[in-house]
Amino acid sequence: MRQAKAQRHTRETRIDVELTLDGTGIADVATGVGFFDHMLTAFALNARFDLRVRCEGDLEIDQHHTVEDVGIVIGQAFREAVGDKRGIRRYGSSLLVMDEALVRAALDLSGRALAIVEIDWQPALGPQGFDYELTSEFVWAFARAAHATIHIDSLRGRNNHHLCEAAFKALGRALDEATRADAKLGDSLPSTKGSFDG
Repeated sequence: MRQAKAQRHTRETRIDVELTLDGTGIADVATGVGFFDHMLTAFALNARFDLRVRCEGDLEIDQHHTVEDVGIVIGQAFREAVGDKRGIRRYGSSLLVMDEALVRAALDLSGRALAIVEIDWQPALGPQGFDYELTSEFVWAFARAAHATIHIDSLRGRNNHHLCEAAFKALGRALDEATRADAKLGDSLPSTKGSFDG
C-alpha cells in the first residue's frame, strides 16, 4: 500500500494528515472550514485516495493559513506515498464539467514545483466567507510540497461553487491518473534522464 502520514504544528496551524493512494476515496476531513472540508472530500473521492485530515487553525484571523498549510501537509504526504515513482504514468489530466462550469487540470509529477491556476471567479464570497482565491493557495502549496507541476484553468463557468468544486475534482482525477501503474514501464522510471531530481 502506498501510504504516508505527515504533520505540521506551528503557531498558526496544527495539522495531521493520513493519505493512502491506493484507496477507494474515503475522506474523513475536519479543518474547521466546512466548505473546504467539502472540497477536500470531493478531491479524495475523485482521486480514489483515502484521506484523513485534522486541522486546528487560527480561523479568528482568516482561513488563509488553514487552507495553505493543509495543502502543504497533503503534498508532503503525497510525495512520500508516491515514493521513487517507478512504474507510474507520471502525467495526468482531467476535463471536468459541473453544470455550467468546465475546468481543466493537467499535471506532471516532475520533481519541479509549479502551479498555474487561472479561474474566472465571480466577485462573491462563498459559504462561511470562503475566499475562492484560496483555491490557488491550496494548489500552490500542494505543488511545492509534492514537487509537482500543476495547471488548472476554467474554460467557462459563472457559479463560483461549481468552478471551485470542478477544480478540486479535476485535480483529484488528474492525480489518480498520474499515480496509476503503467504496465509498459514495468519497474522503470517514467523519465528519459532516469531521475526526478528537478
